[in-house]
Amino acid sequence: MSDTDAVVLDAEREASLRSVSQISYLLHAVVAVGAVIPSFQPGVALLVVAFIIDMVKRGDAAGSWQESHFAWRIRSVVWAGLLYLVTAPLWVLLIVPGWIAWFGISLWFLYRVVRGWSALNDRRPMPR
Repeated sequence: MSDTDAVVLDAEREASLRSVSQISYLLHAVVAVGAVIPSFQPGVALLVVAFIIDMVKRGDAAGSWQESHFAWRIRSVVWAGLLYLVTAPLWVLLIVPGWIAWFGISLWFLYRVVRGWSALNDRRPMPR
């Protein structure tokens, strides 16, 4: 394989990974906006699809600047899920604090999606 072929393959790999990341960030954004706007609930299914995509494709990004984006999205989903589970009892005991906690988690998740997507568009890696 020549150096030119390797460059073409790297460019194709980057473009493919960016497309996957764009789709994943879009799915994350739909879910994040839905979590902040109570009347718009697209469901957790979109987030599960995005999470599975990220888990399957993260190996393809190993060694590239995009690897950090896969890790960023996976960590965001895992942390949000854990925070929702930990604060779930508030809904049973005290509805208003439960709503406030979940709204805060949802805003944090939306922030992570916007920050990550913006960095992806600027071709910048995410912090570890």
